[in-house]
Amino acid sequence: MIKYIGSKRKLLPTIEKLVDAVPDVRAVVDLFSGTSRVGHALKRAGYRVTANDHNAYAHTLATCYVQADLEHVRRPAEQLVAECNRLRGDDGYFTETYCRRARYFRPKNGARIEAIRNAIAAKELPPELEAVMLVSLMEAADRVDSTTGVQMAYLKDWAPRADRDLELRVPDVLPRAQHGKGAATQLDARDAAERHGADLIYLDPPYNQHSYLGNYHVWESLVRWDHLPVYGVACKRVDCKERRSTFNRKREMFGAFADVVRCCRADTLVVSFNNEGYVDRADMERLLGEWSGGAEVHTIATDYKRYVGAQIGIHNPRGEKVGAVGHLRNVEYLFVASRHDLRDRLAPLLQAAR
Repeated sequence: MIKYIGSKRKLLPTIEKLVDAVPDVRAVVDLFSGTSRVGHALKRAGYRVTANDHNAYAHTLATCYVQADLEHVRRPAEQLVAECNRLRGDDGYFTETYCRRARYFRPKNGARIEAIRNAIAAKELPPELEAVMLVSLMEAADRVDSTTGVQMAYLKDWAPRADRDLELRVPDVLPRAQHGKGAATQLDARDAAERHGADLIYLDPPYNQHSYLGNYHVWESLVRWDHLPVYGVACKRVDCKERRSTFNRKREMFGAFADVVRCCRADTLVVSFNNEGYVDRADMERLLGEWSGGAEVHTIATDYKRYVGAQIGIHNPRGEKVGAVGHLRNVEYLFVASRHDLRDRLAPLLQAAR
């Protein structure tokens, strides 16, 4: 999957064990799905997953990894990937914007991204197959980019991987889950919480001022293919200024998240957050304890190294190091709020986290 600052790759084993520990879970909702790494893993484990995110690139990832089933898309996807890998480049908006004005990709790869994206648009594919092909292109582009994993900026010197030739692969689409076909929606989190009930709801909200749209605006442009005006050195889409989330505003985040929690219809909630977020541990535990008239709350805390950009340090637009990052590790929390008594079931996980 694409490099992603909000990825739960390291937490996945714990999340899977946690969900397995909750009795009678068949249906799971992921309200802030991002790359759908969690939804993909839970689908693989057999759960019927509904993944929701308001960004178009995230909805496309969810359509590929949660909604689409391998038995329906594998053969046409293999044929289309082979066909697209034979295409030559088109030098247009994408190449000019993201390879010359900005330097996310070498122009040779930007032109091929452009040609393949144009070809996908021209085919008017069924939605699930189109999502699979767009994810194939997104992941191919991610393998030859020149960033530290976010698109707030690009590297001063080209990353070695940027010299490789772009090559599409069929994404890791899964067969239909044991408990039923998954779904992908593109709603505001509160609307999704009102619409989608489940046995368990997983919430991984934005936790600070950094917008996922701003961090991954190139993927949004690649999926939407709307050629919007851009601004700044990073060539961000102009709607990064307009599509502001309350979850990225310190004064509004807690109220917005509390509103989403109140709308959740499930027996168990699992919330990912960390100690760099706008809500501290005590407030999160208090909020979840009040959910649904009173819930049992357990917290699993794990120490991790921060993302690679923090390890590199702070640089100005000329690539000169101008400051030091305050800390290189953070604490990732998994909060569990449930109507079930999970104390004994979660004991091994709680003990391992100490």
